[in-house]
Amino acid sequence: MEARNRTLPQWFARIQARQLLLPRFQRMEAWGDQEITELLENVLMGLPIGSVLIMEVGDAIPFVSRPLATAPETGDRVTELLLDGQQRLTALWRAFHNNYPDRTYYIRLLKNAQENNFEVVSQSRWYKNGRRFPLWADDPAECWRRGLVPIHLLRPDAEAERETEEWLKQALNLPESWEEARPEQILEYHKIHEELSKLRQRVANFNLPFLSLPIGTPKEVALKVFIKLNTNTVRLTTFDILVAQTEEATGQSLHDLVATLRSEVPTLEAYGASEDLVLGAMALLQDRIPNQTGYLALDLKRMVTDWPRLIKGTAAAVRFLDEERVFDRQRLPTESALAPLIALWALTPDNPDTEGNARILLRKYIWRAFFTDRYERAAAAATLQDFRALREVILHGAPEEQVPCFREDEYPLPGLEELKQAGWPKKRDRLARAILLVSLYGGALDIADGTPVHREHLKRREYHHLFPVAYLRAMEYDENSAHRALNCVLISWRTNRVVAAKEPLAYLKERAQANVLGESEIRHRLKTHAVDFDALASGNYEHFLENRAHIVEGAMRELCAGRRWTTER
Repeated sequence: MEARNRTLPQWFARIQARQLLLPRFQRMEAWGDQEITELLENVLMGLPIGSVLIMEVGDAIPFVSRPLATAPETGDRVTELLLDGQQRLTALWRAFHNNYPDRTYYIRLLKNAQENNFEVVSQSRWYKNGRRFPLWADDPAECWRRGLVPIHLLRPDAEAERETEEWLKQALNLPESWEEARPEQILEYHKIHEELSKLRQRVANFNLPFLSLPIGTPKEVALKVFIKLNTNTVRLTTFDILVAQTEEATGQSLHDLVATLRSEVPTLEAYGASEDLVLGAMALLQDRIPNQTGYLALDLKRMVTDWPRLIKGTAAAVRFLDEERVFDRQRLPTESALAPLIALWALTPDNPDTEGNARILLRKYIWRAFFTDRYERAAAAATLQDFRALREVILHGAPEEQVPCFREDEYPLPGLEELKQAGWPKKRDRLARAILLVSLYGGALDIADGTPVHREHLKRREYHHLFPVAYLRAMEYDENSAHRALNCVLISWRTNRVVAAKEPLAYLKERAQANVLGESEIRHRLKTHAVDFDALASGNYEHFLENRAHIVEGAMRELCAGRRWTTER
């Protein structure tokens, strides 16, 4: 393949006419603000930005395709597909057409610059009550007061030239008639206009070279070139590679399949990226290890066929997690248990008794995964081992003792001292998060407003020190001693402001006096967090930690035995 040149206006013309499309297997926009800013600076300085790869199209388009983001949906006959260079061309198209909803790009003209008398500036944008903010960003006079000129005015076409003239008149506050303008205003107008014209000419003359695959190139060859080229440059993810391979093998879009899953199970995203979670589950369904090696060995036709089963398993797994008060990734002790959970629910027969037994087994499984160190080493291999054993229990009644995760001698549950030493659950601490989840399992009624924890209310909750840091510091405890999982509950931000840094007895009395049901109701609410009112009110931190460790230990053993735990036990 021999490289050829094409100027930016020529690229824009093809995009505008819809002659250039993206194959459906291409990833979506992935570049951030910094990458776009650097790209624009390189173009305006005339520096190379690499080359792109296209595939020439004859009478039939070989792949299901789509326009670049914000490009016209209709137009002329398609003549090319863009195999590599999407991020660069999309960024240039959108920046020079000013259609990023959350960002506007400007140039700032610099005085006394030796070479390039400009810099590219990015301004974030947002909408509120139907208006786009900040308001000054669309006001020519306010922009110029900051030395900024919208970069889309440098687009090399007649429309942008007219927009530039009008923008400059408003920016410089020129009168309607040139005859009424002062000489210094006219001089400034022409000086700025000349500088912008020079920059526009740089854009007009900028060459973006390209390589092309000829008409008739087999689809499988185009896909292999796409994967190889992208893997060597921008590092395709495993998912990106599978998107291309799925398109080749089945004619189906993996993007579309994942979109269907998101639509059917929207809360899945709370636990992580859908594509990552489903690849792990799909690998297990095909008895493969849930890592890159297993993903790239998937039977893609079987994957597409099994997709409805995967959706069923995902929906059931998310319902199950909701029942277990495991609401999101931020409080998840280990992500390794999610793929087996989805795959096992996908395989569980639609029989009430079987489902009931599976629920008990999987409760035992996830809580042991949370409280033991089973997945802290060689997690992918351990996940596959546990999945296979659990599958045999559910489908064939095999003994539970065969499940590696259930082996107490190899993966013992933590004792009281270990529970007492667990750190702050806001950090990525498996045991600390497992302890926090126990406090949610009991219902976690807010200690002031009484609202039970649920997925939506969790967003309004904050991590609260039952014994405040300042109180413990005054008792000569170091700060690390205060940041213990047993010293933490989640309460609403409003309650957190009311409680503030008061000593336990003080804020407990206040809550009891403020509640119409009195102290008994506050006792009950604390109990739903696995907290004993008297131990907290005592003001003795060591006694409190010991007491709560016993409560959490009891809850842990109930859950890890597959039984529901209630605050009444």
